[in-house]
Parts: sequence; structure tokens; C-alpha cells
Amino acid sequence: MKPRPKISLGARKAEGLAYFIAFIACIPAANWMIGHIGTTCVPSGPCLLPVFPWSAEGRPLMAPSGVAMAGLALVLRDLVQRRLGRTVALLSIVAGAVLSGAVAPHALVVASASAFFLSELADFLVYTPLQARGMVLAVFASSIVGLVVDSVLFLYLAFGSLEFLTGQIVGKSWMVLLALPVVHWIRKSEGVGAVTD
Repeated sequence: MKPRPKISLGARKAEGLAYFIAFIACIPAANWMIGHIGTTCVPSGPCLLPVFPWSAEGRPLMAPSGVAMAGLALVLRDLVQRRLGRTVALLSIVAGAVLSGAVAPHALVVASASAFFLSELADFLVYTPLQARGMVLAVFASSIVGLVVDSVLFLYLAFGSLEFLTGQIVGKSWMVLLALPVVHWIRKSEGVGAVTD
């Protein structure tokens, strides 16, 4: 069997830059979605989307619509770290938190920036030691920790309520689960390991 070709340093950096741009793009997209896209919009609150066909109340489980982008951002941050290293990953978390605060609606600035920064930092702290054991495991475990931290902090700080917590966790988990086959494919096609500066 022929060994897979190694990914060149230039290609690795180009991929990392693409992941970084997508990661940063998730932030304004999530903030915009929460106020504009949903099957229903709560007065003085978020626009909601169904994330599961039923809930304990017998109707669809709802979550603020930004959950899709927030879940995807957790996976993309891991890919940024994989391609560009820990230092760039940490800098991307700081840049993302600043951007999150800058593009969030005025009432959500503290909630958005704080939840983003702390959830991505939690993701980093879980992903970093696990990546040597397997990329898919590391992405899955770190994303789950990050999405729980993000959900609790954002809902509490933004709305003073954890009413949509289950929906937030389920909605973000869907995005992580949908991304895992792509993460597996990336890992299989690498030919070489991660950047580990």
C-alpha cells in the first residue's frame, strides 16, 4: 500500500487560515441569527428554532437560533489549533471574544463575549491533552464541554434564565455531531500529525 503524501506546510497554513476565517465568521452569524432567524421570536428575547421534534411539554424542543453557529465554532476552533498550533488557537479565542462583544446587540455584549471566551477556553483546555489520543475523540469531548459552558453562561447572563438550556445543548450537539464525519475525514487524509507548538 502506498503511504499517503504529507501535507505541505503551506497547505497546512492555508487550511488553518480557512478554518480561522470560518471560525471568526461564526460569531457575527450567531449574533445576527439570534435576533433575525427563527420560527418564533420571543418579545425582548431571542428568535427560536426547533432543535428536536418533541420535548417534555409535548411540543418541539426550542433553542435560540444562534446555537447552530456556536456549535460549529467549537469544532472550527479545534481545527484552527490542529493546523496552526496552540498559540494561534489562544489568540483566535481572544480575537473571537472581542469580535463577539463588538457585533452583539447592546443588551447581549457581556453575555456574548463572556460566554464565547470561557466556552472556547474550556474547549481548548479539554482538546489540547486529548488530541494525542485521537482527533475525533478530542473534538467531540472538548466541544461537548464547551457547548455546555457556553449554553449556561450565555443564557444566564443574557436572559437571567436557563429556560432554553436543554434546547441550547441539543442544538449545539447536532452541529458537533454533523461535523464529526468531516473531522474524521480530515484526520484520515492528513498523512501527518497536528501542529503542537
